[in-house]
Amino acid sequence: MNVRLLSLAVLAAFGLALAGCNTVAGVGKDVEKVGGKIQDAATKKSKDKEDKPQ
Repeated sequence: MNVRLLSLAVLAAFGLALAGCNTVAGVGKDVEKVGGKIQDAATKKSKDKEDKPQ
């Protein structure tokens, strides 16, 4: 369920980013920003998982 929700959020963000871009360079910058946010979220999730005692 969480993966599905995240996928929908990413697709929505990507769609909005494309709608707001006027040039190919703008699309590239927006995609780079979205990729950075996804990478940051994955890194945070990984660190949270490592910090939890088993």
